[in-house]
Amino acid sequence: MTTDKQNEAKIPSMDENKKNLPDGGLGLEILQIIKESQQQHGLRHGDYHRYKNYCTRRLRRLRKALGFKLGNRHKFIGKKITVEILTDSRYLLMVVMEAERAWSYAMQLKQEANTEPRKRFHVISRLRKAAKHSEKLEKLCESPKVDAKTKLEAQAYTAYLAGTVQFELQEWKPAMEAFNKCKTIYEKLASAFTEEMSALYRQRVEEISPNIRYCAYNIGDQNAINDLMQMRLTGGGGGMMAEKLEALITQARTKQAATMSEVEWRGRTVPVKIDKARVFLLGLADNEAAIAQAANEETKEHLYETLLAECRDTIQAVKEELKNEKQRERSCDSDSGKVSNLQFLHSYLTYIKLCTLVKRNDSMAHTLQAKLKEPETDENKRGARPQDLIRLYDIILQSLAELSTLQGLEDDHSFKMEVSLKTLVYKAYRCFFIAQSYVLVKKWSEALVLYERVLKYAKEVQSDAKNLNNLKDLPDVQELIAEVNAEKYSLQAAAILDTDETAEVPSQQQVKDNTPLCNRLDSFRLDPALVGKQPNLVPFPPEFQPIPCKPLFFDLALNHVTFPSLDDRVEQKGKGGLTGYIKGIFGFGS
Repeated sequence: MTTDKQNEAKIPSMDENKKNLPDGGLGLEILQIIKESQQQHGLRHGDYHRYKNYCTRRLRRLRKALGFKLGNRHKFIGKKITVEILTDSRYLLMVVMEAERAWSYAMQLKQEANTEPRKRFHVISRLRKAAKHSEKLEKLCESPKVDAKTKLEAQAYTAYLAGTVQFELQEWKPAMEAFNKCKTIYEKLASAFTEEMSALYRQRVEEISPNIRYCAYNIGDQNAINDLMQMRLTGGGGGMMAEKLEALITQARTKQAATMSEVEWRGRTVPVKIDKARVFLLGLADNEAAIAQAANEETKEHLYETLLAECRDTIQAVKEELKNEKQRERSCDSDSGKVSNLQFLHSYLTYIKLCTLVKRNDSMAHTLQAKLKEPETDENKRGARPQDLIRLYDIILQSLAELSTLQGLEDDHSFKMEVSLKTLVYKAYRCFFIAQSYVLVKKWSEALVLYERVLKYAKEVQSDAKNLNNLKDLPDVQELIAEVNAEKYSLQAAAILDTDETAEVPSQQQVKDNTPLCNRLDSFRLDPALVGKQPNLVPFPPEFQPIPCKPLFFDLALNHVTFPSLDDRVEQKGKGGLTGYIKGIFGFGS
């Protein structure tokens, strides 16, 4: 909240400096203000509630600064911004903030509508409210007091919000017309202004393009689906469009899934009766092709996550059906040694999930390897380390271990051979990066032993791979062998240089002596421990030293000494009578 307040203190000065342009008209950078406010107040993290609160506070400050209060705390007095009172660009900014507040509230409700469908009606109501405010802004900008650029930006902003409302209502043709109008205006503005402003306008055009193509597809343009799929590969179409695009792809696959009835894997044909499994298996090849054609690593990671999420949902649906099948088998008392078709389908889907995990982690490992070879430019920024790769290869080996336990493949020896070969390959890579981590801490002997282990694994893979002709997706170990041989020579050279540097120090200065400094002040020795964290200056705690004991005296003659009689000195009790008794009671006689 403190950061919000500081950012809000900066934005007013920027806005207020845009009151008057050289031609005398009122000017307002609508898109720039909106984008900067959104990035600084929550939308960078998708927090629409925070942005809505910011718009509310901003409106309150603008009304207070302009003296445009809507009554007091006891009574509301409505006021409208008209052309007559339009003497400051902040009046236009007030309308923009009202539209943004309604829009951000609609986006917040849309996030919550996933669990509460009734909120969708409220979403549409808020979007219409935002569009109404934008129309008011456009009418105000028609005044001759406002410059031409602000008029165009207001028209584009109005068209964008109108298109958003129609898009949510699934009115595809009006939505497409509104988005096209918005796109045309921003393209014209991008070609007429500076590079910084042009980049902002082009970014808005890129945001709108997926919506236009989606509307075209729903109108009936079949060519638009190819453009949308290409956008998915390049990572375009975020936010509202991403969900629509995924729903569109699922819908297209569902129509094709009706013709799919069975799948073949490892020489066995299995009928597929579950609709969710049909849709997933039908789109598996498309998903793999999309991953292979992904433009960057971020898009590839997103596609991998999408594929894994779909696979997990499909496996869960098969599990539920498998549970029902087992209950039916118990009631029929049927027992057969062969794995059922549904169980084999479950094994196939699990195989797809584990193989996808292996491919995803292998792709991440290749990315980290490339970063590991790059020189570090920023010392403060943590770069890639061999330990990160070790963790990835641990996960890969865990997935391969799960592959070997799949039901229905106990007698498939070629499958077990493939899994064991892949395990050897990834063990070799894991061992290689463990050796690299030892090289960084100058543990030469351990690193050399691990390099030899890598060569052993690689040679085993080369000898066993000759027996399998149709082996796919097996990483090449020849490059690894060449790299290990090169690293071994580098390691031996580094170890020799490290030994020579150690030998340069005179031998008499390297003698390890645990004698404290206070006891060897007359002799000079190079002791690095003296400037370390635990210098050996004096012995502490001090050692115990022998000291003379205090003598003990024993009185041995006491029992043999006769003491003189003291009876004559002892006071004799006299006879006091009654007076003495009374004195004794009151203590007078003592």
